Amino acid sequence: FAERPGARLYRTGDLGHRRADGVLLFDGRADQQVKIRGHRIEPGEVEAALSACPGVRRSVVVARPEPDGDPRLVAYLVGDMAPIADLRSHLARSLPEYMIPSTFVWLDAIPLTPGGKVDRAALPAPEVERAVLSTGFVRPRTDVEAAVAEAWAAVLGLDAVGAEDDFFELGGHSLRATQVASRITAALGVAVPLRALFEATTVAAQARLVDAAAGVALPPIERVARDERLPLSFAQERLWFLDRLMPNTAEYNIPLAVWLRGPLNVDALSHALSWLLSRHEALRTTLPSDEIGPWQRIAAVEAITLIPEP
Repeated sequence: FAERPGARLYRTGDLGHRRADGVLLFDGRADQQVKIRGHRIEPGEVEAALSACPGVRRSVVVARPEPDGDPRLVAYLVGDMAPIADLRSHLARSLPEYMIPSTFVWLDAIPLTPGGKVDRAALPAPEVERAVLSTGFVRPRTDVEAAVAEAWAAVLGLDAVGAEDDFFELGGHSLRATQVASRITAALGVAVPLRALFEATTVAAQARLVDAAAGVALPPIERVARDERLPLSFAQERLWFLDRLMPNTAEYNIPLAVWLRGPLNVDALSHALSWLLSRHEALRTTLPSDEIGPWQRIAAVEAITLIPEP
């Protein structure tokens, strides 16, 4: 899209097409590169690492959508059905966490097209089957295990989770571990370090972490009145200091211009902007200062009235 003929272009590998109105639509990739949780991944690199795992004779790695629409890496394997925990441990030696597949599916053979290529459309949808997990189902034995299992089930979209089930075998990853940690804190009032959850990957092990941290439970976060003098966050204090250091600069402003096509419904636009201000307190926050120092003031919600120019 360079205007100067002969200019250097960047080959992205993305495929797309242009609509009649000039809008470009993304159609996929020319190669097999996928994007998982913000990281670009070459499935071939994961397949190469899998080929070095004991018991794996062949592998195919693809991205498949989760029930919530987000993609996940699924590894289809042919071999001796090594324990998934062993596969993950072996992959962790050469791959970062985000490149380790969320799900492993053992097949008798990789489906092929008549031309001998992998028939990706024929690969079965992955399902969490008890037969391919490392352990059988063990019902949670304590109230803490039950609470942790409930947090897992909510995040992973499962009906039931056993006390000895492995978080990563069930499709967990770093983002979901963060969600589990948040749910555990909300349900039990105990903050467990995220790194500890990566090391204790079963419900029972995480329940033991909760029990060990129970003596240092955090108090619940209470909502404070908005008419009080509120202290600045570290980020707000930093921006306030920069504003005093370099006054009247627009360096940290974020301007936005929006073009709307067709007739403008002024009432609908006013209502939408008012809803945004009501929903996001940051849009109503100012940072006044006095002899004591800076603080934040959150203004009350007021309806926006737009007056269009002729």
